[in-house]
Amino acid sequence: MDAQTSAHCDSQARASGTGVGKEGSAPRGRFRAISAFGICCRGCPAGYLRHVAMFRLQGSKVLAIDMTGDAVKAKNGSMVAYDGQMGFKKLSGGGEGIRGMVTRRITGEQMTLMEVKGHGTCWFADRASEINLVALQGDTLYVESSNLLATDGGLRTGTSFTGLRGASQGNGLFTTTVEGHGQAAIMSDGPAVVLRVSPQFPLTVDPGAYIAHQGNVRQSFQSGVSFRTFMGEGGGEAFQIRFEGDGLVYVQPSERNTIAGDV
Repeated sequence: MDAQTSAHCDSQARASGTGVGKEGSAPRGRFRAISAFGICCRGCPAGYLRHVAMFRLQGSKVLAIDMTGDAVKAKNGSMVAYDGQMGFKKLSGGGEGIRGMVTRRITGEQMTLMEVKGHGTCWFADRASEINLVALQGDTLYVESSNLLATDGGLRTGTSFTGLRGASQGNGLFTTTVEGHGQAAIMSDGPAVVLRVSPQFPLTVDPGAYIAHQGNVRQSFQSGVSFRTFMGEGGGEAFQIRFEGDGLVYVQPSERNTIAGDV
């Protein structure tokens, strides 16, 4: 849904007193709740009632997505079960076409996705990882490609330069971006912790525990290396990522092996 359509549907919802994103609260025949991010009406500039997949967790390690003819993008091979009628198609370049495929090969930010489309419910999981749902309302999610499980079909994916932060993680100099209106599911090794960053309270994170971040956040790379580090008396965290601004940072309780951890 583009910005004009979204604004139109939000204004219609407010005028009707139904609110936005409350499924089933709209009068039958005039409005239809489509997700947590808006309501389409028969006067919608898009000219149709949009079908949007509904994401929900079953436990903490299985993602269930209910679909009514719409499509989602998911990590290739992550489907564990489905009912109804579903079609599966492998996407090239992380679902970004030939240009995306070339970009990802150049940047080293590899991501293999499949498109799942149909009617019914499809369940997804990957190596018993914990799954966390992220709501996007026109903002951008920055996430390591290995931690991205699924996205709403309307969300756009791409790559972004991370600089020394990516190098310190051993993941390369680029990361994956997800933007638009909809939901995404990210994975973590252990239950993820969502930490708030504000202008008054910046946040410092170990690169090995970092999963993703969203919002108006600036990141910088800082070194904790000192003479005590080389003498074996340091705190064990040679490098850190500092986040400033206003947004959310997702971290996991298990640290992956990083270049920073080997210093």
